[in-house]
Amino acid sequence: MTIDDPVLLAEMEAAFAAYERALMADDIPAMDALFHDAPTTNRFGVGEVLYGIEAIREFRKGRGGSPQRRLGRVAITVYGERFATADAEFFREGSARRGRQSQAWVKFADGWKVVSAHVSLEGDSH
Repeated sequence: MTIDDPVLLAEMEAAFAAYERALMADDIPAMDALFHDAPTTNRFGVGEVLYGIEAIREFRKGRGGSPQRRLGRVAITVYGERFATADAEFFREGSARRGRQSQAWVKFADGWKVVSAHVSLEGDSH
């Protein structure tokens, strides 16, 4: 198995960057387009546990915008031709709290899609 094929890694880095732009702009259609449209797609957030793309969509509609953040370290790894992970640290504006985001991505016929995501925040670091 090839790990981090340069072409696939560049594709994944672009997909991750597109997701981050969509998240910061609260562009719900763009975010939805980057998540696999299936009942098997899940997202565990800071205060929510969402099973299936419909639950994820309903959460996004009712959230009232994405908290602004800046990224820290990002680690993207592509395994083979169709699977990747993206792990990132982030820092919310106006807070000392560090967050963590992990995503599993699969390359489908229509491109790279998130199939599983987890977001968490650590306690205040004073």
